[in-house]
Amino acid sequence: CPHRVARMRNYRTYSRVAGTPKNPFEKERLDYELKLCGEYGLRCKREIWRVATSLKRIRKAARYLLTLDEKDPRRLFEGQALLRRMTRLGLLDESKQKLDYVLSLKTEDFLERRLQTQVFKLGLAKSIHHARVLVRQRHIRVGKQIVNIPSFAVRVDSQRQIEFALTSPYGGGRPGRVKRKSLRNADKKGGAADEEEDQMGTAIEETRGVSSNRKEIHRTPLLKKKK
Repeated sequence: CPHRVARMRNYRTYSRVAGTPKNPFEKERLDYELKLCGEYGLRCKREIWRVATSLKRIRKAARYLLTLDEKDPRRLFEGQALLRRMTRLGLLDESKQKLDYVLSLKTEDFLERRLQTQVFKLGLAKSIHHARVLVRQRHIRVGKQIVNIPSFAVRVDSQRQIEFALTSPYGGGRPGRVKRKSLRNADKKGGAADEEEDQMGTAIEETRGVSSNRKEIHRTPLLKKKK
């Protein structure tokens, strides 16, 4: 066709978010990952591998900066930026402002900063798995923004702003679908019960009226005989 429009392809390249372990059947690592999945309510081991990949990159940057001279401008600039980032995420304290402490970070430190973990520790959920359900079903907000990503990294400043969403039934919003259905059924049953009571009342009144008329009919001939 002469009027065919050329389609543009997307040649954007994406970096790997998670890597696979070198030894896939190592017993100690399998037990360790299974323990983390149960403790932090993870969906699969890929979430652990994603955290491990980001930790590997951070430690790689810290190791390279440690090889430079202490007065090197690159080490001063990038080192301070890295430490500020770790402090802002709550991975390092104010007393641990050295690159050596970055190398001592573990996977558990990153998993502790997940939104799912923070929701459970703040007492908004009954269990770590219930916390994941609340986050995925848009019951949790950080500040004014609803967040439905369990792996969201919570900063120290945002940790105090984790609350139930205003649209959530837990935060005073509209009741859920099941609750609304049960309320409608209760109203229908209540209305049906009221109608039955009214019908019973009218039936009783009618029976009373019929019985009184019968009594009057039986009394009238007796009076005529007396006369």
